[in-house]
Amino acid sequence: MSKELEGRTAVVTGASKGIGLAVVQALAGAGAQVVAGSRTTSEGLDGLVEEGSVTWVPVDLAEPEGAGRLVGAAGGRIDILVNNVGSAPARTGGFLSVTDEDWHRTVDLNLLTAVRVTRAALPLMLEAGQGSVVTISSVNATLPDPLVIDYSASKAALVAFSKALSKEVGPKGIRVNTVSPGPVETELWLGGDGVAATVSAAAGITPDDVVARAAGATVTGRFSQSAEVADLVLFLAGDRARNITGSDLVIDGGYIPTW
Repeated sequence: MSKELEGRTAVVTGASKGIGLAVVQALAGAGAQVVAGSRTTSEGLDGLVEEGSVTWVPVDLAEPEGAGRLVGAAGGRIDILVNNVGSAPARTGGFLSVTDEDWHRTVDLNLLTAVRVTRAALPLMLEAGQGSVVTISSVNATLPDPLVIDYSASKAALVAFSKALSKEVGPKGIRVNTVSPGPVETELWLGGDGVAATVSAAAGITPDDVVARAAGATVTGRFSQSAEVADLVLFLAGDRARNITGSDLVIDGGYIPTW
């Protein structure tokens, strides 16, 4: 594998599983020193830590001091920030069942954690005169779904935040982009309390039926894999994308209609 990120330091949130873990693996494989933040670790993350190019920071980014602690672990230099942490609770009871507390929790996790970590990391990038911020959004930012109404709204806000920030810091050498996956083979979709299990329980069908319907809505007929999303993040993080900023790159197997 090319060591295109040799000598660079990356910070990744939500790094213990799914897309986050795949991103950590891709960045480390490209030569970066990776600071991986998550509430808990995993076998996969532990393995990367043992290899020596990844440092795990146990952190809850819902806590006010979490962002500063994670960024501080990078040791004064951050070349790449990947905001990945988030969740997509399925609202099978409809809009009226979503409480203010639900809205606050979803917006805080999906939007404000990225805002806080970016705010903590940005001074280091500004001082260096360079950097790349890549934030994981969702196709639901532009294809909102009532089943994930608060998630859709928070991801739309995340794309707007990133676009606005890109205009401010682009002239200072910092690129800001988002990646918007469609359905991905992760626990968010396929876990015991994931979207498929929650929707199937409410609809009286099996989780496999839910997954099949979602996959059938794509042109390719399948979910994306975490490693495929990570490859796109890796591209945006590196010099091959040095003139790409303010963009939202979609990886959805044709899930969003284009006709």
